[in-house]
Amino acid sequence: MLRLLPPLLARLARAQPRAPVRRLRRGGGPAVAGGGEEEEERFVFLECEPDPAEAAAAPRREREQEQEPRREREPRREREPARQRRLRGAAAGIPGVPDPSVPLSGVSCSGCGAELQCADGGAPGFMPAEKYRSLLSEGAAGLRGAVCQRCWALAHYGRALRLQLPPDEHRRVVSEALRRPPRHGRGPLLLYVLDVLELPDPVLPQVPALLGPGVPTSGVLVVGNKVDLLPADAPGHLGRLRKRVAEACAQAGLAGAALVDIRLVSAKTGFGMEGLVSRLHRSWKCAGDVYLLGATNSGKSTLFNTLLRSDYCKSRAPDIVDRATVSPWPGTTLNLLKFPIINPTCDRIFRRQERLKEEATKTEDELSSEEKKYLNHLKKQGYLVGRVGRTFQRQKASPVVEFDPDMLSYSLDEDPKHSPKKHEKREEFTHNEVKDARWCFDTPGIVKEDCVLNLLTEKEVKLVLPTVAIVPRTFILKPGTTLFLAALGRIDYLQGEKSAWFSVVASNLLPVHVTTLSNADAIYEKHAGRELLKVPMGGEERMKEFPPLVPQDITLKGIGTTEAVADIKLSSAGWVAVTAHAEEELLLRAYTPKGTALVVREPPLLPYISSIRGSRIAGTAAYRTKKPPSLVENLKTMGSR
Repeated sequence: MLRLLPPLLARLARAQPRAPVRRLRRGGGPAVAGGGEEEEERFVFLECEPDPAEAAAAPRREREQEQEPRREREPRREREPARQRRLRGAAAGIPGVPDPSVPLSGVSCSGCGAELQCADGGAPGFMPAEKYRSLLSEGAAGLRGAVCQRCWALAHYGRALRLQLPPDEHRRVVSEALRRPPRHGRGPLLLYVLDVLELPDPVLPQVPALLGPGVPTSGVLVVGNKVDLLPADAPGHLGRLRKRVAEACAQAGLAGAALVDIRLVSAKTGFGMEGLVSRLHRSWKCAGDVYLLGATNSGKSTLFNTLLRSDYCKSRAPDIVDRATVSPWPGTTLNLLKFPIINPTCDRIFRRQERLKEEATKTEDELSSEEKKYLNHLKKQGYLVGRVGRTFQRQKASPVVEFDPDMLSYSLDEDPKHSPKKHEKREEFTHNEVKDARWCFDTPGIVKEDCVLNLLTEKEVKLVLPTVAIVPRTFILKPGTTLFLAALGRIDYLQGEKSAWFSVVASNLLPVHVTTLSNADAIYEKHAGRELLKVPMGGEERMKEFPPLVPQDITLKGIGTTEAVADIKLSSAGWVAVTAHAEEELLLRAYTPKGTALVVREPPLLPYISSIRGSRIAGTAAYRTKKPPSLVENLKTMGSR
């Protein structure tokens, strides 16, 4: 019994909710708002705290970095892992040395759409010369399905190799594609993919100018993407989100006949995707081509891949068309990617409706083990989940096993002989399949101006962009208090009569730091670029090239303790919803890096976000985090029979 006690105590300790990361100050100073102790507070999402051993070693690393000479803090390439050194060498032409004498291939990268080449290591579509020649030796068919070095690094190592691209290259590719002569007698349908976290979308007002007067189109269908990342702050939150998207479209000049519809989806978890496919089948059918437009990181490539495995494409397309490369790094897609759209005949529509009805009657217990596993994975990724299936699937023939008996026979004193692996022939569309086909095109993302992501490295972008469901973090602050969102945003509560609630909606990996107004400047000077504020990372050398924070004064009047009055959007790093007492006037000062946009969003996107919180953490300004449950559409809930 005594031997079982230590493991039991350790298990109970792990089960207890952990308090936020707190660092004691050495020295005097005013107390933090909401607590009686003199301390600095750093709050991260509790389930995403760093490893205890790593957190314990962080202060020691910071002291060592401060004691090192400046030359020692330069990047040490010799200490990089071998895999990263190989990638860095490949980006510079080693070991894949470019060969300018080899002409362009005329074949597009299946991941980003750029034309494959080995002449210039810094240009789109680059592939190491030796790899390029080996594939080219098999003819043009050898390059089909291949990916460039950049897509390979993104897919396998999560690293983005820098490219030498003109600033307006993405816009030029999109504009030229839309200005092509209309096929099949009518202009294309535009699916504008809008990131709901980025409202007001900075690129949406540019769509009319991008099209121009000479571009024939059949309208714009706006797809509000990434709704899976936002929690339901109150019943009807999707209706309010759709209203915000409709208002943004009206302000951008998209209204009336030009705006076909507005759909809210999650291309990643599949929520709303079956409804989008049904809407396209019902209204657009197979009348013409479809183009996916949108800003970088809006989720166009993810939407392209989800449509590719849905009922919207021809049944053989998933076996022939490669999926687009998906990455958090802005501007992954460099040229056009496409798949053929299926013709929604009456018979196909009927069969699809029967499948959807049958799947809607299933419960989670009736799913296969693989479906359950995948569904649970999606639930961890987002709040809203959908199941995207296929009605029209190609019947695959049973594989024929070919072998040579002489190659398999061997005596006791001989080793078995293995026949060389045959190169599988890649499937292609027949002429009759695509001669009159309508195509769905994925286009390069339009780069957002005044965006903080343009200032960050690839590691920093991965921390800033949320990839899983956002858990809101709420704080009650008094006047004279400052809230930092990493080192990318800051909000000072300057004047007010009462405390107010500040709810942070941002990546769970970004730390929130609360301190006094008198101590805020010193905290930023000391910890920007270091572990406490997390992003940017790289110490003093990194902060020398990072632009300073620029202030903007904001005056708000509260409307009640249960409803936020406005969102303070700190560029693409996230936003802070402010909730105050009715008629209470607040004077705030918000900061973002120079050259980035700070937006006061009224009305707020999630007005009741402050209600999603746990109990108050004693001695601090923070409330415990609370993650709402996930919702699965097109699946019968248990006990509803």
